[in-house]
Formats: sequence, C-alpha cells, structure tokens
Amino acid sequence: MTGRLLKIVTALLLAAPTPLAMAPVQGRQSELYQTARDTVLQQQVESIARGARGRVGVAAMDLDSGGIVLLNGDQPFPMASTAKIAIAATYLSMVEQGKLRLDQEWAMQMPVREPVSVRGPVARVHPGTVLPAQALMELSITRSNNEATDALLSAVGGPAAVNAWLARAGIAGQHLDHTMATLVRDDGRIDPASVIDQRTASTPRAMVSLLGAIDRGGALSPQSRAVLLDTMTRTVTGSKRIKAGLPEGVLFAHKTGTLRNVTDDVGIIRLPDGRHLAVAIFVAGPDGHAAHGEVISSIARTLYFGYSGQTAEPQQSGIYATALQRR
Repeated sequence: MTGRLLKIVTALLLAAPTPLAMAPVQGRQSELYQTARDTVLQQQVESIARGARGRVGVAAMDLDSGGIVLLNGDQPFPMASTAKIAIAATYLSMVEQGKLRLDQEWAMQMPVREPVSVRGPVARVHPGTVLPAQALMELSITRSNNEATDALLSAVGGPAAVNAWLARAGIAGQHLDHTMATLVRDDGRIDPASVIDQRTASTPRAMVSLLGAIDRGGALSPQSRAVLLDTMTRTVTGSKRIKAGLPEGVLFAHKTGTLRNVTDDVGIIRLPDGRHLAVAIFVAGPDGHAAHGEVISSIARTLYFGYSGQTAEPQQSGIYATALQRR
C-alpha cells in the first residue's frame, strides 16, 4: 500500500463513528400517493428544472408519512457513481449470508490503458493495493473511488449479482451493466441529454425505492443498514449539490455520480421532526457540473423546506446537528 493511500484509509476508518448515525425512525412504510403539498412542490420543482438544458429527473419520497414528488420519475438516467450504493448493498447482503466478510481483503482493480482498436466490451484492469472490504467500501462511497468499487463488484460476482440482489429487493427500473472502469472508459460515447441509454441506469423512482428499502430495513439487516448509511453520511463529494440546498448541520446520507454531461446526487435527508426524506436528482445536459449543481441544490432546498414545513433557514443551524445525533 502506498503511504498516501494508507494515510487516507487510516483517517477514514478512524473517523467512522461507532454508533449508527442515522438511527431508524419508528413509522410505517410510505404509501405512494400525492397530497396537495406534494402537488405544489412538484410544480415548483418543474419550474426550477425548466431552467436547465437537457433532462432533469427528480423523485422525493417521505418514508414515514407518505407522499411523493416526481419529475420524469420513470425515465432512465445514467447512474454514474450512484450505482455504488447497490454494489455496496450487494456485498453487505453476502456478508449477512456468511459468504463474505467485511475484514476480507481484496485487490483494488486498476484500469489498463487500451488502444481504441483493441477495446473489448469490458475494460481491462490489473490488481492494485489490497485492502479490507470495509476500507474499500469507505473509499467507494465517501470518495467515489472507482478502483475500490470494482474490487467489491468483482468480489460479489459482477453486475449480474448486483442486478439479482436488486430484483430480490423488489427494485424495478435500476440496472447495472458496467464495471466502473468500463463506465469511465466509455464515457462520452452517448449524449445523455438526448439519448436514453438504459444500461447502468436508474429511474428516479427506482432510486428512491432503493433508498427507502435500505432505510426501512427491508433490504438489509439492521447491522448492514448501519454500515451503509453511516458510510454515506461521510460522503465528501458533491458539496455544491443537494447538501448546498440544506441548512448547515442537517443529517444527510448520500452518494453522488458524475460523468460527462451527467451530474447526480441521491440520498436520505433527516427532517427536523425525525422523518426521513429519500431524494434522487439526476441532471443530464450540456450546461456543466457547476450549473447542474445549482439546479440540484435549488431543487433540494425546495423539497427540504416544503417537507419540513419551514419557511426560512434556521438561524442557529448547529442546534439541528446536535438534536439529530441524539435521536
């Protein structure tokens, strides 16, 4: 292991909190219906999205009291690195079955440069640094490390194993077809703003369904849920996306995705009263990641304040961080 990578991994593991950061909220599984509030919020989201060129997909689901907002909710969008949630969940499910362990070591999968003339359907890789699965998951989720992700993907048996787990979890509309090395290698071959490619894609509805299945405890055991959601609260990428639309200190477990002309952010927001809001926002267009980030943060702000019932930012945001951790 290189000295720099060792320092990063050590720091990440030491920073991991022992207790579950997002403790379960007691409540019923969300029923899919739209209230008058949802209708108003959907109209506001549509208004924001009209300012972006290309395609915008949004889904927001109140996991406790019901209600849903959808914009192009059943249209496939490139998942990019948001696919890493399902990959991590598949690994954790195999830990539950006794087939794998979190302390089991796997080699990071390093991409090999290939001439275009000899490229096959799957990008070539070679073994790199060997790390425990828990460290690989930390790098995959919090830093969106592709080589760590492909190590986990190889360990579970490839995309087919992830798709089988999604099917067992009851998630329709999300499909993984690439390794991360292949996804990056082939990035830009298709214009995601004008072409709907169903490979390694998810509908916004499917993504919030996945988040809800994980958060409600049905798709993973409580222990696996704790590992995955705690890790997602430490994500450092995407600070100018959903997080930028939330008051400081709001507890947010998420995963970003970025490709050429693709900017994604998906996750679970804890509202001030303890309810959980699952949100997926996908943007595919030519305006660039900074402009996409502004669209995402604006939509996130609208959803947060709409579902929380607040009309203004809390003046003492630190109060929320303390209160949420104590719940």
